[in-house]
Amino acid sequence: MNWQPNRSSPISLSKQIAQWMTEQIQRGEWTIGTKLPPQRKLALSLGVNRSTLQEALDELKADGLLASKTGSATFVANDSWHILVKQKEPNWQRYIETGIHKANFHTIQLINEFEQMDSIIRLGTGELSPSLLPSDDIQESLRHLNLDGKALGYSSPQGSYTLRQAICDYVKKRGIDTSPENICIVSGGLQALQLIALGLLKPGSFVFQSQFSYLNSLHLFQSFGMNLYSLSENIGPEEMVKQIHQKKQSILYTIPTLHNPTGTTMDFGKKMRLLSACEAAQVPLIEDDVYFELLFEKSPPAMKSMDRTDQIIYIGSVSKTLSPGLRIGWVIASTPVIQRLADIKMQIDYGSSAISQQVVEYWLRSGLYEKHIEKLKGHLKDRAALMDESLKAHLHHAATWNSPQGGFYIWLKFNEPIVTTELFMKLLKKKVLINPGYIYWPDDAYHVRLSFAYCTEDELIKGIKILTEEVQKLLDK
Repeated sequence: MNWQPNRSSPISLSKQIAQWMTEQIQRGEWTIGTKLPPQRKLALSLGVNRSTLQEALDELKADGLLASKTGSATFVANDSWHILVKQKEPNWQRYIETGIHKANFHTIQLINEFEQMDSIIRLGTGELSPSLLPSDDIQESLRHLNLDGKALGYSSPQGSYTLRQAICDYVKKRGIDTSPENICIVSGGLQALQLIALGLLKPGSFVFQSQFSYLNSLHLFQSFGMNLYSLSENIGPEEMVKQIHQKKQSILYTIPTLHNPTGTTMDFGKKMRLLSACEAAQVPLIEDDVYFELLFEKSPPAMKSMDRTDQIIYIGSVSKTLSPGLRIGWVIASTPVIQRLADIKMQIDYGSSAISQQVVEYWLRSGLYEKHIEKLKGHLKDRAALMDESLKAHLHHAATWNSPQGGFYIWLKFNEPIVTTELFMKLLKKKVLINPGYIYWPDDAYHVRLSFAYCTEDELIKGIKILTEEVQKLLDK
C-alpha cells in the first residue's frame, strides 16, 4: 500500500481516504469480507493520524460499505456492491422534488389509482359510464371517414380546418358567432387551461375562481408560479371584479353552466352583470362551457355569445358528452390569442389526433351528435332522479342538497363537519370512492361531490347505503 492523500488538495484528508477506499472496493481490490489492517498500522501507512482515519471509516460505515463488530477488525460489508451500484444511479428523488409540476394531493392520487379497479363503486367519478358512450356508433362512423395519407398526418397548428368550420356552425346554436381563424382544437378542456397558463400568463399572475372549484383539485396554475385566488360565493359580480382588478395581470375562471363541483347554473342576469363588470375593468375571463349540453332544461346563452370586446376565452369539449378517449376540445378567442395557443400546442404535442378530429367532425355534421345528446340527457335525468330519491331515503336527516339541473353531480352538504380523510379512507376500505369537498376547497369538511353518471343503478344504490352507514357511525360518535 503506497497511496497517501494529497495534503495540498482542497478536499479534506478524510474525504480523500474515503474516496480511495471506495475505489478499492469498486475495482475489486477489496472484495466482500476483506479485513482492513489495524487502524494504527493503516493510519501510519496513509500518513495521517488515527482521528482522521476514523472519520473516513465512520463515513463509509454510515454508507454501508464497511462494517465492524465491537473489538474486531473493520471489513468490507456484505452488501457493499449493491450499495455502490445504487450510488451510481441518478438521485431521482432529488429530480422529482425539484421538478416544476407539483405533485397531486394524496387523496386525488388515491382516486386516480382506485378508479382503475373494476371492484370499486365510483360514486364521485366525473365521466360517463361506459354503457352511456356510443361505442358501436363511433365504430360505425369510422367507415365514413376519409383516412388517406394526408388525413393520417399532422394537422395544422390550430387543428383541422373542416372541423373548425363544423364547430363554427355548431356553436351558432349557442349564440356564438365566430370563424375558423378564431378556433384552436385542443386535447380536451384541461389542455386548454394548460395552454392558457403557458401562453398568456406570467409567474405571479392571479387566477380568480369561485370558492369551490375544480381548479383547486389540480396544481395546473400553481406549478407555473401563478396564484389561485378563491372568491366568496356571497359577493356580487361587481364586487368580484373589483377585487380582481386590484391585482396585476389577473384572469377570471368560471363555469357558469353546470358548475363543477356544485352543479349550479348562473342565471342570464348575473352573466350579463359579470361580463359588463369584466369589460369595464378590462379583466379577461375564461368561460369553461364543457357541461352546457347536459342541462336538462333549455340552456341559457353562453357568456361568449354576448362578448363584443373579445373579453372571453371560451372552452368547449366532447369529453363529457361523446367520449373522453377522443381527447377533442376547442378554444374560441381573439385571433392573436388563438395563434399564441396554437403555437404553444405545436411545441407540446404537434396537434391533436387527426382521426379523432375526423370522428368529431362527422358527428357534428351528420346530426348524430345532437341525437346522441338528447338520448344521453334522458339517461342522465333518470340516473339523477334515482340518486336524488336514494339520498332522500337515506340521508335526509344528515345532509342537504339541490336536485340536479343536469350534468353529472349532486353537491351534498352534511350538517356536521365529517368529510375528512378518515371518512374517505373508511369508504375506500368498503370499496366506495367519493370526491370529498376538501379537494375543491382545502378547508371544507362538509361537502361531497357525488356523481350519478358513472355507476350502474345497483352500484349507485349500494354506494349510497354504504356512505350512509359510515356517516352514521361518525355522527354517533
